[in-house]
Amino acid sequence: MLPIPDPSLVLPEQGAHSTMVLLVDDQFMVAEAVRRALAAAPEIAFHFCSDPAQALTIAVQTRPTVILQDLVLPGVNGLSLVEAYRAHPVTRDIPIIVLSTKEDAGIKSAAFSAGANDYLVKLPDSVELIARIRYHSRSYLALIQRDEAYQALRQSQQQLLESNLELRRLTNSDGLTGLGNRRYFDEYLEAEWDGCVRDGRQISVLMIDVDHFKAFNDQYGHVPGDEALKRVARTILACCDGSSGLAARFGGEEFSLVLPGLPIGGSRLIAEKLRRAIEALQIPHSASSSGPWLTVSVGVSATVPQVRGTSSKLVELADRGLYEAKRLGRNRVAVGDSALSAGSAAA
Repeated sequence: MLPIPDPSLVLPEQGAHSTMVLLVDDQFMVAEAVRRALAAAPEIAFHFCSDPAQALTIAVQTRPTVILQDLVLPGVNGLSLVEAYRAHPVTRDIPIIVLSTKEDAGIKSAAFSAGANDYLVKLPDSVELIARIRYHSRSYLALIQRDEAYQALRQSQQQLLESNLELRRLTNSDGLTGLGNRRYFDEYLEAEWDGCVRDGRQISVLMIDVDHFKAFNDQYGHVPGDEALKRVARTILACCDGSSGLAARFGGEEFSLVLPGLPIGGSRLIAEKLRRAIEALQIPHSASSSGPWLTVSVGVSATVPQVRGTSSKLVELADRGLYEAKRLGRNRVAVGDSALSAGSAAA
């Protein structure tokens, strides 16, 4: 059983690849002959391993570009070493030239079946040996460079994808609150409107306005005002968690929710839930006429879109509901159709 090298022994990839030969043979005379043959090619580095039990470990450590592997070794079948190289992730693609004392078709076939790339009867003349080593080494280095180029391309593509996703997120997001911005709101509503036209589903829009926010900024300053808007945005997200749709900052202190597939009853429940949740934040607002805390007014609209209809009409109806909520005293929910309008009493 050949020992499996410790992964910690694996050396990092070298910055520049060079031709390197590892000879695995128990005869020092053979090693000296190969060394002398390679002296005519100074660009080829030479390593020698006389202990077959250490061959795989040394191959993993030195990362040769060609392995010269003797078949007749003490205690180890040379073909089992070839198979061991092919089974290890570091050495599986390294070209292997098998060295044999015989030009035997059966042995040659077994060597190629085990994973050898070439077969030489030892010892060949130096010209042939160097030519074979250069050929296989260049092929291996080309494979490595191709794989590295492919890996670099994949990494570059992944980085580009991540950059594009981040750019899209930034393009579609409000810088202060992280919700969708007005442009994305318009695009999303139009797309969902078309989807509901095809499917015959209802769609709801909520328009949410922070009550007396100008007075809040005048009283407490713009930095606390920004922090209050962030808390309101997080609360809006939390209240519609689990519902498909989009929460967006419509502009200034005004927010909006698009809720595809939700009828008027469900959208009113969400509107009331978020109104109560924002009041429960207990953000002090001494300049408000609707209570001691920061509150919101919410307008709601819903419809089953028709082909000839427009999504802007839905926003207009929600705005009517918001206006009605303010007219009734703020800190309440109102539906944009006056026939259905019913304010929630301020808490």
